[in-house]
Amino acid sequence: MRSAVVFLLFATALSSPAQVKPDQDYVVYVLSESADKIAVVRFGPDGARVERQVDTGDMPVDIDGPHGIVISPDRQFYYVTLAHGRPFGSVWKYAIKDDALVAKTNLGLFPATLDVTRDGAFLFVVNFNLHGDMVPSTVSVVSTQTMTEVARLKTCTMPHGSRLNAAGTKQYSACMMDDMLVEIDTRSLKVTRQFPLSKTGSGMKHSGAGGHGMEPPKPGDNSCSPTWAEPSIDGGSVYVACNGSSEIVEVNTNDWQVVRRIEARPGVYNLEITHDGLRLIATNKRDQSVSIYELKSGKELARLPTKRKVLHGVVVSPDDRYAFVTVEGIGSEPGTVEVIDLTTLKTVATVDIGPTAAGIDFYKIEPRKKP
Repeated sequence: MRSAVVFLLFATALSSPAQVKPDQDYVVYVLSESADKIAVVRFGPDGARVERQVDTGDMPVDIDGPHGIVISPDRQFYYVTLAHGRPFGSVWKYAIKDDALVAKTNLGLFPATLDVTRDGAFLFVVNFNLHGDMVPSTVSVVSTQTMTEVARLKTCTMPHGSRLNAAGTKQYSACMMDDMLVEIDTRSLKVTRQFPLSKTGSGMKHSGAGGHGMEPPKPGDNSCSPTWAEPSIDGGSVYVACNGSSEIVEVNTNDWQVVRRIEARPGVYNLEITHDGLRLIATNKRDQSVSIYELKSGKELARLPTKRKVLHGVVVSPDDRYAFVTVEGIGSEPGTVEVIDLTTLKTVATVDIGPTAAGIDFYKIEPRKKP
């Protein structure tokens, strides 16, 4: 009996990849929404640490609330949305070399997630309108060269999760209060299609704002309450996080039909697909966990608990080796960045930053200098 147990333990060890420390550094930029901070986090052979922090915002007696961040394709600039304003929010352009503010422009109410075109010329920013009336909101299109808003396109109520497809021809966002996926043509700057995400097959108008996706659905409520739209690597599908119904809906972009509904964990919130297109990482806002799925089968390969509650964003390193996750925390708790090894499917490092860790983007992989 003892030999059988020893053999089982040995076989388990062989089937689980051994943890190998990175031999180079991975650098991400992270926002702390309740502290008005931009943190640069470095992860390498010695673990994770905050390399530096930058103050943002210009309201001395209030919180500006940095929410979304994206780094330019040439890695020369980064753009940050400040959700709160008087009354409107804004987007700020910073230089990577010295974190100096280059320019800023006002947008709509509560600008949140943003993405940048592959040539770096335009930003697409959703105006989430968290504290406004429950009316259709907009997506702002901003020229990065002049930092001017060149278009403001009406979509639906409380848009979130702005993402461009790999070709840069379409922008997708999901409207939390209308159960709607929206597609924008980036060349004509027009809304081209809308897709109802609820199981009833129709858009559902909700009566309340619903916060940031922390409230569980009421009994009998089958609404999707989408919080993210993530195009597949080939652009053939869009994966939508249904925060309310706790499922991931795959919509085919060719025939504009639901391909499948993947059962997810409570409050699935943000999504990221690995660069090889094989796996999907989901943050589960109400479950205090991160899920890793095999896209082909929809199988959940791993579910990892996090150090603190209230999950937010996720980004994957270009080599698909690590996922970096932000956890907001509650009250006066610090926010957290957690690093997941995508080979072993284990959390390998955590580091605290300012309260309400929110938007995150990957900056670079940097080889270690030889002594």
